[in-house]
Amino acid sequence: MSRFDFTPYRRSTVGFDRLFDLLENQARLNAGDNYPPFNISRRGEDNYRITLAVAGFRPQDIDITAQQNLLVVQGRKREEAEDGSELIHVGIANRGFERRFELADFVRVERADLADGLLIIDLVREVPDAMKPRKIAIGGAATLTAVPSPDDSDAASAA
Repeated sequence: MSRFDFTPYRRSTVGFDRLFDLLENQARLNAGDNYPPFNISRRGEDNYRITLAVAGFRPQDIDITAQQNLLVVQGRKREEAEDGSELIHVGIANRGFERRFELADFVRVERADLADGLLIIDLVREVPDAMKPRKIAIGGAATLTAVPSPDDSDAASAA
């Protein structure tokens, strides 16, 4: 995998340190591990879905933890076959895993389901009303008045 050099961007931007650190850390952490495979899809303006292929895992084997700007999905390895049989060939991965997803501000987990070997996590971005763009009317009810300066008040009292 090729490494990206963000030095030119770091020199010409202010306040984006966290973004560059995030990109570099993600590249380093995910350099060789691709288990379990996953998809990320956008399902609307503010809706996203993460789908992980977790064949062989039961709901009680998976922990999903949502923190501020971070989603962690962990799968615990199950013990050997519970029916007393002996495995001759193991082709279905049954190893523990941890997947981390950095989330943008105001993104929260809406729900998670496990069906047909796929863990589906729905995410939604809910921007607070105070942060949403709003239209400003020109010539609205607000009027501007001039604030008298100290020199103006002296001149008015002398007249």
